[in-house]
Amino acid sequence: MIYLAHTAHWQFVGLISGLLAWILIVTTVGLNEWRLWYVADVSVISSGVAWVGIWRACFYSHALPKTENCWSIGISDHFAPAEIPAAQVLMVLAMIFGLAGTISAAVAMRMVYFAVEDRRHIRLVFVLAGTLYVLTGMFCLVPLVWNMRSVLNNSTIDFPPEFHLPSAPVRQQVGSAIGVGIFASIMMLISGLLFLCYRFPICWSICHVI
Repeated sequence: MIYLAHTAHWQFVGLISGLLAWILIVTTVGLNEWRLWYVADVSVISSGVAWVGIWRACFYSHALPKTENCWSIGISDHFAPAEIPAAQVLMVLAMIFGLAGTISAAVAMRMVYFAVEDRRHIRLVFVLAGTLYVLTGMFCLVPLVWNMRSVLNNSTIDFPPEFHLPSAPVRQQVGSAIGVGIFASIMMLISGLLFLCYRFPICWSICHVI
């Protein structure tokens, strides 16, 4: 059992990395700073900067009743460009798959480090954890890169009048949420590869059965 435990040190690192990456992905989903919109008219948007996320758009204003104003962006809103509803779906899938991957990875590490009687499926559990982690990283990376490309191209969004936002800003900037998300995606992909690269000691298993 000591030998078996010594085969999965990198996978233990992968579990910790995957858990941290999942927390960062959840954080990314909740952040509004996917896009920073700089506007010329500060009569309503006092700071001249609006934050556009995948769930809502927010800005500070002294002209409206509330200082901080946020409007929700739904998956079926006709004004939202394709990358925003796609990000809503894929990021939720990333959270679900990431949680499932972390649970699978924890089960795999338990099979390695603790006295689990049935170790016939240990390799399968490692592959499952690695696959879920890789899928999580891809689900997260695709919408992030897509939205970042839209920002770099200064793409427009035809917000409805109640948003008080122009369809095109003076300029756009990639928000911190995209940076955090890309970092988390890379961590998640590395964790997945670490689990997929695990080599179960077959000779040890055969000797144990004999």
